Amino acid sequence: MTIAAITGGIMARVRTLSRRSVLKIGGISAVAVGAGGALASNIAAMCDATPRQPVGPFYPVSDQADKNKDLTMVDGGTALASGTFLYLSGTVTDQNCQPVPRVVVEIWQACETGRYNHPGDEDNPGALDPNFQYWGIALTDSDGRYDFKTIIPGHYDAAPGWTRPPHIHFKLHKRGIRELITQMYFAGNPYNENDHILKGIPEDLRDSVVRTPLARQSENGRPAMDITFDIGVESLV
Repeated sequence: MTIAAITGGIMARVRTLSRRSVLKIGGISAVAVGAGGALASNIAAMCDATPRQPVGPFYPVSDQADKNKDLTMVDGGTALASGTFLYLSGTVTDQNCQPVPRVVVEIWQACETGRYNHPGDEDNPGALDPNFQYWGIALTDSDGRYDFKTIIPGHYDAAPGWTRPPHIHFKLHKRGIRELITQMYFAGNPYNENDHILKGIPEDLRDSVVRTPLARQSENGRPAMDITFDIGVESLV
């Protein structure tokens, strides 16, 4: 499959509706909305869904015993994963801006060398990290909040002339919401600009999946960062 075809497919799957788009439907103007009373309140209450992105080729194909929220150490081990520690958290809300509890949030990613623990990535020259979990699962609390401890992943070559920037995959599912698969990127990475997946998202929505890590106190003599990644889903009930 060509890169153009991949990108075209991604574009077809990005089905988010921004407030700007809502105002365009039916020729609704900002003035009309401002005078619309209940209509204005309803539109203002709508929250954007996080853009959908492809699942990618490295979603886990087999179960693993260790699938908790801390990816920096494998159960039963004592050594820590290589890389910069990342404390990742956020809130899951629906289109009415209401927090959604008990959503299953899965993340999977490459280790610091840019390699996935997946049979499809065996030709990657990067070394596997035996102390990294690669895949984790969390459940949102009563306020829709989730959190993980992981590391900032490395970049890797996806195709000739295409290097994928560091990113973390997300899959959210629960009865009563539309399943969401997306990815989160790191602001300022030089590979973001030419990434075909990120560029497949409409330009005015790209910032919603790009985050700036904030430094926190070092841990075990190593740097650690914080990122907040809030996620919008579509409730079906």
